[in-house]
Amino acid sequence: MKIPAIRTKRLRLRNYEKTDKEFAMGIWNDSEMGKYLPDPSIENMDEIYLKALDELDTDETCCYLIAENLENGERIGTCSFVPSEDGETYDLGCCVHARYQNRGYATEMEQGMIDYAREHGAKKITAPVNKENGASNAVMKKLGFSVVGETTCKKRGTDIVLQEYLYELELTTS
Repeated sequence: MKIPAIRTKRLRLRNYEKTDKEFAMGIWNDSEMGKYLPDPSIENMDEIYLKALDELDTDETCCYLIAENLENGERIGTCSFVPSEDGETYDLGCCVHARYQNRGYATEMEQGMIDYAREHGAKKITAPVNKENGASNAVMKKLGFSVVGETTCKKRGTDIVLQEYLYELELTTS
């Protein structure tokens, strides 16, 4: 799913391109940065997963974005959203590279996607967040999300089951 770039105060959230694969893998599949994600570690990647990475730029249901610094074009992180079929609910995800963590980028990325969703008729935003990921849980609370449930997912290529909170944010039209 392709969209026009989203601009925030410091970032441009642009569509994922094939040339972003190594950058994204460096976050999602890194044993430390990706520990809260269902993506496999580098040693657990299989051909199906690698093929899926090659096709992210053509995915028609999920919008994969790369966050770039507006000043220098440096890639900061990745984010994504999946709108429901009726467009009323958007499910968000966000990852910031370790070099840029603790600088407010995750909050800015999430807020940019929330604003986009609101402008496109969304009434609700959801986001699963690993229970052990203190920084991401803090971002959700800072943005006004509430925990509405709990869920699990399995880390691909392992028997590890990740425990997650399911966050929700009701949007107003004002």
